[in-house]
Amino acid sequence: MTEAEGGKVIESLRMRLHALNDLALTLKHVHWNVVGPHFIAVHEMLDPQVEAVRSMVDATAERIATLGGSPTGTPGALAAERTWEDYSVGRAQAIEHLGALDVVYSGIIEDHRAAVAATEGTDPVTQDLLIEHLRSLELFQWFVRAHLESAGGKLSTGTADGESAAGRAAVDQARRQP
Repeated sequence: MTEAEGGKVIESLRMRLHALNDLALTLKHVHWNVVGPHFIAVHEMLDPQVEAVRSMVDATAERIATLGGSPTGTPGALAAERTWEDYSVGRAQAIEHLGALDVVYSGIIEDHRAAVAATEGTDPVTQDLLIEHLRSLELFQWFVRAHLESAGGKLSTGTADGESAAGRAAVDQARRQP
């Protein structure tokens, strides 16, 4: 790998580091702010996800350092450099948070997949790391979606655009069910 290629990989990993740090914090936020009849199921489902994502954060930071970069995990750097909005749902019903988390997971998975594609041919070690992350991230999204799906596989969030809209759509759909 050339120095220029390594620099591109480090930059890609830096944004993945920010996204994963943000996800860990968001999952903990949901863990603390979920209410309603499905509280305990969602509350307990999230702790293992938080721990796994924190492990991804550590592995990503260590890969950056291995490539000669300097991983930055400060809240200020994350907030200044991220390209997405802050999670917007506060204290809310479990289904609302799950609808919003589905959107969050979709964004992270999409960006991870782009990073996998960008490392193809230049850095198979980083690509392998990101693919391993995707295995868990997609599994966690499946756990979230299991609460949002009908038996026919239709998501209660429909075509909602954005986490708040998805959360509201999930709540609206839950209210319509007998």
